[in-house]
Amino acid sequence: MSSNRTLFFIEVAILTALALLLDIIPFLKFKLWPAGGSISLAMIPVFILAFRWGIKGGILSGFLWGILQIAVGDAYILNFWQGLIEYGLAFTVLGFAGIFAKSVQQAVKQQNKKELFKFIIAGILVGGSLRFLAHFFAGFIFFADSVPEGQPAWLYSFIYNCSYMIPAMIICIIIIYYLFNKQPRMLLKN
Repeated sequence: MSSNRTLFFIEVAILTALALLLDIIPFLKFKLWPAGGSISLAMIPVFILAFRWGIKGGILSGFLWGILQIAVGDAYILNFWQGLIEYGLAFTVLGFAGIFAKSVQQAVKQQNKKELFKFIIAGILVGGSLRFLAHFFAGFIFFADSVPEGQPAWLYSFIYNCSYMIPAMIICIIIIYYLFNKQPRMLLKN
């Protein structure tokens, strides 16, 4: 196995474990709703992997993070399909932030802070929005019976998931930009 491939798997393992820790340590997250959804720092390691290794690193880490949430009992699962969408798919698609990995790395190499900020925002918006969509669809399909009387299920799911996903994405943008701006070697593999 090449040293680059070994480094890839080591980073995926460590940063995925960090994502899980950031998600399960109570004082590091603000849990909004009893049925799931919290504002935490847990997406940051997945986005870092996506920006360092591209889509493959982000997708693998996101997928493993979702599976680990189930394994440690931190998942809220009603049935197989809801669990698959909200833990198998929703966390996996965070890795699509990696479509901007080369652009982010190029901006770091050129020390172009404006471009760096722009591509970090774009990547986090892509990955975070895809995760949001998975939770949104699962919400109005599987949690329709929890909707207050007279409110459409799609609107309830939209508001519910926006209440934690938007703040979490904003926090990720700020912290990841700060990290990559202050420690650019953290992003570059070579």
